[in-house]
Formats: sequence, structure tokens, C-alpha cells
Amino acid sequence: MKRIGILTAGGDTPALNATIFGAVERANALKMEVIGIIKGFGGMIDPHMPHVHLNPLFSTIPELDPTSGGTLLGASRTYIDENDSELLQAAVKRLKAIGIEGLICIGGDGTINGMQPISKFFPSVLAPKTIDNDLGLNYIDEPNEYAEKNSGHLADKNTSQLPGHEELKLEEIINYATPGYATAVFVAVQGVRRIRTTAESHRRIAIIEVMGRQSGYIALGSSYGQPDIILIPEVQLDLDAIEKRVRALYDLQKHVVIVLGEGVRNENGNPLGAVNPSVDPAGNLLFQGAAEELKKILCERLGDDYFRSRRRFENADSAIFTRKIGHTQRGGRPIEFDRFHASQLGGQAVDLLKQGENNMVSTLQWSPSKGFYLSALPANKLRDRWGEIHPRLVHSSLYDPERFQPSRLGINYLIPIFTNAIGWGDMEHMRADLFNPGNLATRYQSVNIDIQKRMLYLEKP
Repeated sequence: MKRIGILTAGGDTPALNATIFGAVERANALKMEVIGIIKGFGGMIDPHMPHVHLNPLFSTIPELDPTSGGTLLGASRTYIDENDSELLQAAVKRLKAIGIEGLICIGGDGTINGMQPISKFFPSVLAPKTIDNDLGLNYIDEPNEYAEKNSGHLADKNTSQLPGHEELKLEEIINYATPGYATAVFVAVQGVRRIRTTAESHRRIAIIEVMGRQSGYIALGSSYGQPDIILIPEVQLDLDAIEKRVRALYDLQKHVVIVLGEGVRNENGNPLGAVNPSVDPAGNLLFQGAAEELKKILCERLGDDYFRSRRRFENADSAIFTRKIGHTQRGGRPIEFDRFHASQLGGQAVDLLKQGENNMVSTLQWSPSKGFYLSALPANKLRDRWGEIHPRLVHSSLYDPERFQPSRLGINYLIPIFTNAIGWGDMEHMRADLFNPGNLATRYQSVNIDIQKRMLYLEKP
């Protein structure tokens, strides 16, 4: 195999460039050319198929910076319908026209679905990415526990577990942590700590919403910021227990900090804030308003008199405020954990193609004896009996619903990821770059401008 293609699809994460960098560096060592497809699967649909040669003379182009967030190739949520044979064959024909013999797709479950039709024509593998940490399995036979085909976007997994999996073993986890997750938690933890001082100073209740969709991994990781209450989508809200805990904490410390994942569910199992759900092009449910909805509930349950009786001199609506960490979680410079392991996974994807593998996923594993190490898994192992890939949820043994905090096993899960996750280079970059006087005199230098100069086309537009 002499020439491979690489693309990034789905939403952006901080570690995409690091994954591309790892793939290109490994390809350099193997004397393989790497062609970057611009704008993911959307670039393959474009008759001009814009692309970039990432390693001329087997030397990585300088624009590819593993410490830079986002992707120099651009990303989109455009996917090729496997039933649209005409469009699919046209896309494959374009890839072959520029000599591509294998394809690396960097993405999540939607990207796997986009990759699978391509894999019928030539080798394709996935390097994982998602800040949500939901691409993987808690254990290898987990997909077989779905009792019936998912008819909605938030199907509940059959609650009866197979023997031996009520208590999770960390070394069983398939794809222990996905590139982008650690940086997203890093941002969320900073947000929690900063909002804490405001809530503490003004004697208020702060409700902080973090990303994660149906999975509560970012919320779980935010425990490093020491929020008082953590609410995850995997556990339906017990409003009586939450109210009781809020009252006790507020009476004790005169403020409360609550973190909730954007996909938290009410007592009926429905998304707390998504009254009229819609989906993105990949079929993902769009979440909105969970923090605001919880604020509304707490205002009604606590009432104005609760705060006025404690000489706060303000009503419930003023005493409770919400903040969304938002898209800052998925942008910016990746921290060392993400940079290193993303690069490793990118290189592993190249090796999989070199070994003749197809429709495989490069994975990051962990065990007490080995620490982190690389492996791979057939993409179909992530699917249930009906061919659907479900988001990996926080296993029940990782979270304590009575304390609203990670369980002991949950703490043990987080420690390998975040101990030494931040490198000296991260801190030095912040010291030297953030308030560099040159930033005042020089406009932002977009990589898009430099990549445009390198752009190649199948047909000139």
C-alpha cells in the first residue's frame, strides 16, 4: 500500500490534528503517502474532491500541528447513504482516481456508519475521537444486552445484566478513553471552579451544564472541580432526593454547585430539556435547556420564602443561576494526554491498513499491569443485533446515585486518565503564549489560508 487517504468527520474535538499527525508520522516511516480529504465525507461527494498532500517526500507539512485544536482538513456532518449506490460509487471512483488504496476515518459512531459502505470497496479503518467518551463498550458482550431494536434516539438498555457485569472491571472496558475527552474535562473543571467562587460569594445555587449527550462521562470527570452534586443522564432524576440534598448543602455552606450532563432525564426517562427533539444530519438528538429546566423545578420546590427567610433578600429566580460550559469544551489546544494518545491511535490506524485490516477500529485499552496500550476491534463488534451502535453509557458501578458523586470504582476509572494528563508543555504554553504582546499587534493566522494554498482538486472548480 503506497497511498492512503485520511478524513475527519462529525463534530470537532481538540485532538483531531494530533490524530492526523500520528497517522502521517507513521506513514512517513512506512514510506506511504497520505492524502487529506477536505471536509470529511462531504469532500468525497464534491465532484472536485478538494484534497491536500500531507507528506510530500515523506515529510509532514509544517501546517499540521499536533498541539493545535480542531482539524486542518475541516470537518462536516455530511454522510453517504449506503442505499444511494450511485453517489457511493461516484465517491469511491474519485478516491481511486487519485490513487488512494486505503482510508482512515477519524470520528465517532456516525463516522463508522459513513465508513462502512466505503469499506466494501477498499480497506477502511477508524481512529476514534469524541469529547463525549461514548465510543466503545463497558465490556465486549454489552451490545447483545439490548432486548429489542431501538425505535428512538434514547433507547434504554435492558436493565438485566449478564452474570459478572453488575460490578465492572476496568480492564474489560473497550476503548477506555477517547481523544478529546480529557481536554473537555479539563475545560469543564476549570469552569466549575471559577463558577464556584461566584456562587460562594453571592450565596447562590449554580447549575452548570456540560456536554456529553446521552453519556455522563464529562459530568463524571467534572468531579475534579469538586461540585456538590453531579447529575448524569444514565440515572433518572430523583427530584425529592435532589431537593433534600440542595437544602442541606445550602443551609450548611450558603451556596450549592450542581453539574449536570446535557442529556439528563426526568422521572419518566425523557430528556429534561428536549421537549420537541430534533436531530442533526448524523441522527443525533439535539439537547437544549436541561439546566434551565432544573432551575425552574428548584425555584418551584424551594420558593421565594426559602431564600428570604435566610435573609438573602432576593427571590428564588435570582438566587439560582445557570451556566453552560458550551463549545469551549470541544475547542482549543489539547492537553498532553489527548495529544499523545491521539497520535498513537492515528499511527495504529496506519498499521491496521498496512496489515490488510478492513472495517476495524483502533482502540485505547487500560489494565493495572500494562497501563494504557493500543488494540483494535472489528467495527461490527460495537453493533447490536439490529446493526445499531449505541453510545457507551456510564456504567452503574461508576456512579453513586445517593451521594451524587463518582463511586469508588468511578474514582479508580478517572485516576489513570487524569493523573499527569497535563504536561509541563501545556503550562509553559499558557505562560508564554496567552499574554504574548505579539498577540496585540498581529491578527490571528488561520491554518485555512495556508491549506488553501496547498489545495489540490480532482477537477478544477
